[in-house]
Amino acid sequence: MENVFDLLKERGYIKQLSHEDEIRELLGKEKITFYIGFDPTADSLHVGHFVQLMAMAHMQQHGHTPIALLGGGTTMIGDPSGKTDMRTMMTKETIEHNAECFKKQMSRFIDFDGQHAIMDNNANWLLNINYIDFLREVGVHFSVNRMLTAECYKQRLERGLTFMEFNYMLMQSYDFLVLNQKYGAVMQLGGDDQWSNILAGADLIRRKLQKPAYAMTFSLLTTSEGVKMGKTVKGALWLDENKTTPYEFYQYWRNIADADVEKCLALLTFLPMDEVRRLGALRDSEINEAKKILAYEVTKQVHGEEKAKAAQQAAEALFGGSAEGADIPTTVISAEDFAADSRVAAMLVLCGLAKSKGDARRLIEGGGVYAGDEKVSDPNAVLTEAQLKEGVLLKKGKKSYKKVLLG
Repeated sequence: MENVFDLLKERGYIKQLSHEDEIRELLGKEKITFYIGFDPTADSLHVGHFVQLMAMAHMQQHGHTPIALLGGGTTMIGDPSGKTDMRTMMTKETIEHNAECFKKQMSRFIDFDGQHAIMDNNANWLLNINYIDFLREVGVHFSVNRMLTAECYKQRLERGLTFMEFNYMLMQSYDFLVLNQKYGAVMQLGGDDQWSNILAGADLIRRKLQKPAYAMTFSLLTTSEGVKMGKTVKGALWLDENKTTPYEFYQYWRNIADADVEKCLALLTFLPMDEVRRLGALRDSEINEAKKILAYEVTKQVHGEEKAKAAQQAAEALFGGSAEGADIPTTVISAEDFAADSRVAAMLVLCGLAKSKGDARRLIEGGGVYAGDEKVSDPNAVLTEAQLKEGVLLKKGKKSYKKVLLG
């Protein structure tokens, strides 16, 4: 079997490594235990986490044992990495609820059977830690001067960095130490914004235990222009279908820029790299076929084949000018809402295609709104009760659609 290191490098996952030659040799010769941490700061994973889960799945398929570490303890503090302000403090109950949501979602991608993968929670050792013992055991190995040069802290110094957040690097490093002693984990993986924290954990094991430990980070999912991907009008691109529907998820990938197709196929699907390169090389109208494959494959990974097919059929029905029988995102409005305002502008707001009635009015006046196949040109145009009982497909531009139905 090929070395998973070469696969990860070819597919574009690897960004930084602590000991490149040693890591490549290790992954080719031995079956190692490694871990990735996930702080449950929301009740769903998002597409940024999905990149890490895909890398974890590749590692598992090559015989390595992943540990998915839920940050029930570290989330109580909050990671300052990439943040301009301190994270909002979360209750223990909220964190526990979010961690349970993460568990269910992760199990769709990774086989957690106790032998091939492990799931743990750092709340098990961090919440009841003796702080004096922690400082003597862990803190003594950290230089404040060196910590202040870390990117995760450096960018916060001008705006203000709390002492609570300053502890985060020590806590994450301690996680690596615990997992090394508990499960034999020798490598921590994660997004490149975690480089300073991950490297600190490997250094702690080497200093304290005089044992080898390694750090590897993955490229963040960004566009060809360097902008982080996964942001939608509604916020993050969530893996929970109640927060981002399979159709909306499919449409996101169907509509990405041409220049980002090959990267996303490599990172977010299991398609062979020869096929990834072939699809990525398509140009002009042909690249749309590659986007359809990308959207279907990623949606299948996250939501299953049945929902991926339904999303694909819905998109094709809309693109072909007919939504009949398609699984289109639908907003059901009440009789009270209809009685209060039956104008198309009001319906655009109710279904989330416009932020306000003023915004809806501007969209209509700009010629970008359709009700079914008819362009809406009058800002005061209304929909009838009969139309809404049957269901009206409202379109904003070429990419945003909602069916509005009178409940």
